Amino acid sequence: MKSALIPISLFTISLLFVIPMAHAEYEDTIVIFETNSGRLLIEFFPDEAPNHVENFVKLSKDGSYNDTIFHRIISGFMVQGGDLQTKDPNVTMDRWGTGNPGYTIDAEFNQIKHDRGIVSMARSSDPNSAGSQFFIVHEDSHFLDGQYTVFGRIVTDESFETL
Repeated sequence: MKSALIPISLFTISLLFVIPMAHAEYEDTIVIFETNSGRLLIEFFPDEAPNHVENFVKLSKDGSYNDTIFHRIISGFMVQGGDLQTKDPNVTMDRWGTGNPGYTIDAEFNQIKHDRGIVSMARSSDPNSAGSQFFIVHEDSHFLDGQYTVFGRIVTDESFETL
């Protein structure tokens, strides 16, 4: 396996519309990753994974993801980021992938398929252990369906080129 480190900074675009419906506050939210390889724009599925969407947007808005690293890259499969400790120069690479925000979120498994560009929460063997780490699949990965919470997808041709 070949891996590379890609520092990321994460910023949130403003909400475009607020519609008075359940979880509608995230319906038109987009998060933009500015990486040294290009931009990744992510839209969300708030009706399918409301708690995961709310958590990801909160971590994006408060700057938690700024200067973190995609610490796990598996060619032809996925890239994984969101370990908040990867931005700490005192944390050694052997500990990357073990960080979390100090809390977990229960699984919100849904029917969305892990097609190319899907964003899901990473977790340990405990289905209810997601926190801040997430992954984006490079290729269709349907063997993950129903085992990881899908909460978003990348959009735009530029995002797919960057992926």
